[in-house]
Amino acid sequence: MGDEPSKKNEELRALRRGVELGLRLIDSAEMYGDGRSESLVGEAIEGIRDQVFLVSKVYPHNAGLNRIAGSCEQSLKRLKTDRLDLYLLHWRGSIPLSETVEAMEQLVEAGKILRWGVSNLDTDDMKELFDSARGTHCMVDQVLYHLGSRGAEYDLLPWLRERKIPTMAYSPLAQAGTLRRGLVEHPAVKEIADRHSVKPLQVLLAWCIRNDDVIAIPKASTAVHVEENAEAERIKLTEEDLGMLDEAFPKPTRKVQLDII
Repeated sequence: MGDEPSKKNEELRALRRGVELGLRLIDSAEMYGDGRSESLVGEAIEGIRDQVFLVSKVYPHNAGLNRIAGSCEQSLKRLKTDRLDLYLLHWRGSIPLSETVEAMEQLVEAGKILRWGVSNLDTDDMKELFDSARGTHCMVDQVLYHLGSRGAEYDLLPWLRERKIPTMAYSPLAQAGTLRRGLVEHPAVKEIADRHSVKPLQVLLAWCIRNDDVIAIPKASTAVHVEENAEAERIKLTEEDLGMLDEAFPKPTRKVQLDII
């Protein structure tokens, strides 16, 4: 979002409509549109900042002690705010996790961020993170997770749940393309959607947030799409529904590498 000037007004309406509907978490990153996404969000939340839980992410190469403060300050400037509710390491790079933890903690102490977390870290990475001084202060792991990509369920989600760390699911509706078509056009998904009088994409989103410790962050660039996403919260999938989806898209039975986009 924020890349195409012709879509700006509609994207602003979408973000504000989401807040009106109670979808208060807004996720961005310095990488998105080279900062244009953050600038769009900053304009959308002007005057309603205190109603929003604001998340942004730092590039791995900016996540060290000598660069993170500058990156964070630029994000805050674009977002027109004095603090982030949550700041994430976007993915793991060459900077040691222990250094990123120290850098994040310094931002907390400075009041620039209220809490920090990570993104795209698998189980072994999380274990290493937790072995760092104050690494247990990590509040969330944001990973790709949807019905067609369930690798995180094998050991990462159980590990996070054991430590009461929520998961943020990005791309919960899969990206446009053959994979998404394979999901929304699957007979099981369509049958469940008909049963609940909703759209297949809403079933996919309801599946993703079926547990209270998974937060989905689907992209929604139109107000109509936001409203459809909001309705997914009200869909209560039955055990029969979940069984059908498990049969159609089985849980992993072995360790697989996390999908990343």
